Amino acid sequence: MTRRNGMPQLIVALDVPDREKALGIARELRGVLDWCKVGMELFTLGGPLLVERLKEQGFHVFLDLKFYDIPHTVARAVAAAASIGVDLLTLHCQGGERMCRAALEARDAVAAASSAPRLFGVTVLTSFGPGEMPGITAAPGIFAHELASAAAAWGLDGVVCSGREVRAIKASAPALRCLCPGIRPDGAEAGDQRRTMTPAEAVRAGADYLVVGRPILQADAPARAAAAILEEMQAAPVPSSPAGMR
Repeated sequence: MTRRNGMPQLIVALDVPDREKALGIARELRGVLDWCKVGMELFTLGGPLLVERLKEQGFHVFLDLKFYDIPHTVARAVAAAASIGVDLLTLHCQGGERMCRAALEARDAVAAASSAPRLFGVTVLTSFGPGEMPGITAAPGIFAHELASAAAAWGLDGVVCSGREVRAIKASAPALRCLCPGIRPDGAEAGDQRRTMTPAEAVRAGADYLVVGRPILQADAPARAAAAILEEMQAAPVPSSPAGMR
């Protein structure tokens, strides 16, 4: 579910304000990639039914709602997400150890009755640059590494981080999977992202999942754009990893 023939997985971020448009883009991308991301805007519009329809099309679904609340509330939200069949979901590492462990316990409690999504902790949003995080003086990369180390100790399956932080995170926590947004092919506009990488750079760094939205969604031919990104990923050397890491 993580890598196909040793290559990281490409996830299309269906960040569009229309449920049917999102499903249409997904249909166009069938057979090109295996993963779709459903974020806050699209889930608010489409709800669990949208997840169900993407699953019917054969996609793995990454539900990116970045849960951040008291442990009890997050645990219940994780159980609800598991019940609708999502394959991967996010919660903020800054929610702390009790929140993250409660999420894991809720996931494991429903695993026998439904799917068991992988839980990834959000470290530092890729839209943050140096000095832009309120109340935090550490540089984004350093803070992301600190949170990733905590996520590994708490038992999370992976973290969301910039591609720039992957090498340091993997060096200290080799089994932790890294999901990287802020991926931009050469020449693509960064938009509101600050800490970006090209697909090839992210693969060379050791990323496990690459999330791409606008460069695919805004292309004249989304399937062709996704295929071009996959070609770039396939041409990049995948770093060697300790046995059992993937």
